[in-house]
Amino acid sequence: MENTNAPLRRASFTLDGALYTHLDLPGMYGADYFRLPVVLRLLLENALRNMQDAERDAAVGSLFSWLEQGTSESEIAFQPGRVLMHDTTSTPALVDIAAMRDALAEAGVDPGVLNPVLPVDVSVDHSLAVEAYARDDAAALNLDLELRRNAERYRFLRWASKALSNVRIHPPGTGIMHTINLEQLATVVCRQPGADGIALHPDMMIGTDSHTPMINGIGVLGWGVGGLEAQTVMFGMPTMLRIPDVVGVRLTGALQAGATATDLALTVTQRLRAIQVSGEFVEFFGPGAATLSAGSRCVVANMAPEYGATTGYFPIDGETLAYLRQTGRPESHIAMVGAYAERAGIALDPAASPRYTRVVEIALDRVRMHVAGPKRPQDLHPYGQTKAILADLDFTPRATGGALPRHAIAIAAITSCTNTSDPRLLMAAGLLARKARQAGLKAPPWVKTSLGPGSPAAAGYLARAGLMDDLAAVGFDIVGYGCTTCIGNSGPLPAAVREAMAAGTVHPVAVLSGNRNFTGRIHPDLDLGFLMSPPLVIAFALAGDAEKDLSQEPVQYAPDGRAVHLRDLWPAEADIDAALAAGLRPADYRAAFRIASANPAWQALQSPDSARFPWDPASTALRRPPFASTEAGSQLGRYAAHPLLVLGDDVTTDHLSPASAIPPDSLIADFLVERGDDRSDLNVFASRRGNWQVMMRAAFYSKSLANLLCPDAPVGHTLHAPSGRMEPIWEAAGHYAQAGQPVVLVAGARFGTGSSRDWAAKGQRLLGIRAVLAVSFERIHRSNLIGMGILPLRLPEGVTPETLRIQSGDRIEIDADAAALAPRLAVPVRILRANGAIEPLAATAAVETRLEVSLLRKGGVIPAILSDTIESAVHKP
Repeated sequence: MENTNAPLRRASFTLDGALYTHLDLPGMYGADYFRLPVVLRLLLENALRNMQDAERDAAVGSLFSWLEQGTSESEIAFQPGRVLMHDTTSTPALVDIAAMRDALAEAGVDPGVLNPVLPVDVSVDHSLAVEAYARDDAAALNLDLELRRNAERYRFLRWASKALSNVRIHPPGTGIMHTINLEQLATVVCRQPGADGIALHPDMMIGTDSHTPMINGIGVLGWGVGGLEAQTVMFGMPTMLRIPDVVGVRLTGALQAGATATDLALTVTQRLRAIQVSGEFVEFFGPGAATLSAGSRCVVANMAPEYGATTGYFPIDGETLAYLRQTGRPESHIAMVGAYAERAGIALDPAASPRYTRVVEIALDRVRMHVAGPKRPQDLHPYGQTKAILADLDFTPRATGGALPRHAIAIAAITSCTNTSDPRLLMAAGLLARKARQAGLKAPPWVKTSLGPGSPAAAGYLARAGLMDDLAAVGFDIVGYGCTTCIGNSGPLPAAVREAMAAGTVHPVAVLSGNRNFTGRIHPDLDLGFLMSPPLVIAFALAGDAEKDLSQEPVQYAPDGRAVHLRDLWPAEADIDAALAAGLRPADYRAAFRIASANPAWQALQSPDSARFPWDPASTALRRPPFASTEAGSQLGRYAAHPLLVLGDDVTTDHLSPASAIPPDSLIADFLVERGDDRSDLNVFASRRGNWQVMMRAAFYSKSLANLLCPDAPVGHTLHAPSGRMEPIWEAAGHYAQAGQPVVLVAGARFGTGSSRDWAAKGQRLLGIRAVLAVSFERIHRSNLIGMGILPLRLPEGVTPETLRIQSGDRIEIDADAAALAPRLAVPVRILRANGAIEPLAATAAVETRLEVSLLRKGGVIPAILSDTIESAVHKP
């Protein structure tokens, strides 16, 4: 092995008269460097550039030692260059910062000293709801409604952009954050002018959304983190991680006609979940990788959280450069990216086989048209099997003779950055719509249709290809540029569906081109959803019935009685190529973004100019949170706690902190109406993430969440053990707190899967939960729990909530000594049964780094930031 403690060496090259310099990693480390996966080469570059002396040498040594076993227990510091957020993760983060400024002022410290030190881009994309649809003015109507509903919150965001350094807001209508990142923000390679030339290094970032790895599709290393972890990075701390295991996915062959990038992404999701990927980095390599366009790569990379990974990385190559050219980047920059990637040894070599922890093989030419669902993204099926899958549900209508099929399609949405950022998929959908229009087909009236692209540039290229009218003719008018249905902002169901559900004659289904289909995710009243490609969404919308086998049965009958099958509608690859050639114009991307950014209604929003935010005590949208305090302390120690809830497997962050519409008949609605809000226009839970009082009450509010302590409890209720009363969860938590009785939570496998929302952890902290004992944790939620000072504990092998059989009155004793806590430490746990029996367990702290231990000892991220800021101010000369 080459000397891993070699002195730093820089190389240089000249391009178009400019002198560029960069770390010469191939020259420093030789053949061993190319044995590393590219993602670890990038972590190596980051460590060399940002770490100092002994720590740097230790990190380098650990990275090369990884080659021996393909795994490591060593930690490494990662310093991203920028942070990306969206409005419903940035709002609580910025509320925290505003509250921390208040706490600093009250401690006698200038609140203006608290500012992000990294660039923070905020995309306002998560609040657009599909109210108007299937009409040519739908986008304008939905945007107007969004601005009216969220004006107070948006004024707060504008305050933050003025009061805080390095915060930039991209207003509603500019697109989805991950598409903006691809089309506008990512440089792929960063440049820093200096006296000895222009220094180059890779573009690396983090984002407060689990689908941040979409940017991996163009060679940018980035991943999703919780808002709390992002706050530590914003204020200058590196993010610490154990040197990751890296799963190599070797791709061979090429996708065949009819198979889309969506089908590949769903195949990858199924294959990697089957081998229980959980937090590893994933890197794609092999000859098949080189055959995929950057757009296709981004679709696959976007699904990283669905296949359990931290990343879904594709190295830079000619397809990356073609994408930069397609989206209007300067030719000089494109040439520089290509030259740097080759010289730095981070370009895709289709023939290379680096060392990986393990390797999965996928033959692209064997990928076929699929759907996934109806409740999890990893449940993969041939597209014709929806009929058989739904038949197994054994739904029996309460009445017969209804006008709708029993599994009527209620929502058909081309939605989400996942698939709408790839122009090829949108062109395919438009061409299918054209053929359907020519055959005289229309979606049945009970289907709510929508097209929500990730970028306003999509309208330009679809129109130039002549496809907008075809899409509109079958109901797929553009409803706006935001996450819409994918995030649960699908708006109300059609009246015909609501009436049929009330009558018990239908069990409706959603079809969408998104990335998640958890129960209640798409709409709180829908528990069935299939993920599929954009053209297939249109085909199912036209069918109107999810029980149709579209591989055999007609999609619909034309007005002349002719049976129209999917094969009659599916576009030829050559036709998609022609549409792309006709529609794409590089200048569109910058122009469309510039026009959307200048939205007069956004610019007209007035916001305060003060260093501290003036809280309105009557607001139901924004309140100063109690955990942003200098007095919050550690929750570690030895204690015996009541289980507040006992939950099963696959509890998602949608269960823990819902994002979709606030039910008008809920306790949360009652709370808001009592404070003056309109019960018929309460907006979505995500719009209330700036108000801790609402979000505490919303914690665990899900019809599909089963509390094993009391399986028959109403939604959002639990059993208060000392009194035996069934109470709203937040009330029971309050009664435990008043009596000085700690509470914990018990859960099954994959606890916290889904979105990165930090409120899934903040809600638990406000309910007084000190620890969560689970079979396993999803990566981002585990980090968020630690960020709120909540100790995550893994149950011993073979122990589950079901085997524990915890009953009301049982207590759980945890001995988590703060001084002794260390990564992956065994933590003694005892089940204290109500009948006096005692059952010991050896749980494991799901803590990966020394930084996480430090955060738990301080009570979480916010107390840590406050204490560091105050100490710095006190000792400042």
